Amino acid sequence: MIWDYEVKEIILSTNSRQIGVLPNHAPIATAVDIGLLRIRRNGQWLTVALMGGFAIISNNEITILGNDAEISTDIDPQEAKQTLEIAEANLSRAEGKRQAIESNLALRRARTRV
Repeated sequence: MIWDYEVKEIILSTNSRQIGVLPNHAPIATAVDIGLLRIRRNGQWLTVALMGGFAIISNNEITILGNDAEISTDIDPQEAKQTLEIAEANLSRAEGKRQAIESNLALRRARTRV
């Protein structure tokens, strides 16, 4: 997804907390966690399920390089719920550290989509 618009505010999840980005924000570079990206433009909020990545904020611009992203209106709620149920079941059946980690990440992605 490539998106290039002027916005009023962005809220994104980092590894330590959510941050809000307004005009004239201090320059930073940060890892982006699995979670919701909220974008305020023209008085409306757009919500995006963002599957982690990296963000750079500088000179009133933000660049987000995401592992994957879906605009909330493009997500089928039934399919997202089914995926969540499958992820929960897979986590409960995970054997070993690697399977547990992979299942936990899949569960976090599924929860974000719901």
